Amino acid sequence: MRFFVSISFNGGAYSGWQIQKNVISVQAVMERALTLATGETISVTGAGRTDTGVNAKGFIAHFDVSPECSKKPNEILRKINAILPSDIIAHNICQVEDDAHARFDAISRTYRYYVHTEKDPFAIFSYYYRHPLDVERMNVAAKHLLGTKDFSSFEKLGGDNKTSVCSVISAQWEAIDKTHLCFCVTADRFLRNMVRAMVGTLLDVGRGKREPEWVAQLIEEKERCRAGQSVPGHALFLTEVRYPYPIFENNKK
Repeated sequence: MRFFVSISFNGGAYSGWQIQKNVISVQAVMERALTLATGETISVTGAGRTDTGVNAKGFIAHFDVSPECSKKPNEILRKINAILPSDIIAHNICQVEDDAHARFDAISRTYRYYVHTEKDPFAIFSYYYRHPLDVERMNVAAKHLLGTKDFSSFEKLGGDNKTSVCSVISAQWEAIDKTHLCFCVTADRFLRNMVRAMVGTLLDVGRGKREPEWVAQLIEEKERCRAGQSVPGHALFLTEVRYPYPIFENNKK
């Protein structure tokens, strides 16, 4: 029987979601917790990868359990939260069709990146960028990201993707206040390091180092070395994964 589970995590202690050799990943911690909670060997599949240090709110994963275990979803949820470390929490769990897939069925993902331009001792999940920023210029530049395009210029070199084509649905900067900003971007899929490279590029525009049209030129060139530097991962959050069918509607807590 297949279940979806929604989780949030502080990625600071992890080398991303996906299991890798000789490092700690969120996926490995989740699999251990579910295995202990159910007494069965559990493999977990996530909605996608996250980079080292990146956080998530509402990340979706799926796993399979025996029919006997499937009768106790709330008990599984309670047990895994008792086992998980304090920087990971499971919010909800629900049974889905046996062929439902957390990664391949997802139709969009949304990321948010937080920036502040003056020192703030409480902005621990925000990137301190020491220059004034023109939000209007950055939003003009962000419009060049919209649509179905090859985003090789924003992909970490050495990636194993079959294609670098993604469809960006929305991309916009929001001013939280005079010194705190948030970049929100939604797409059908994201490449490794893509959002962090986008943010670094748009910050160059907002600072006045480049013109907004530079972003369109970068996309055409398809060369990572031409774009801006990647920003740190601690200020990045995966905030939503959407599916073509409802999930958790009958299991909201």
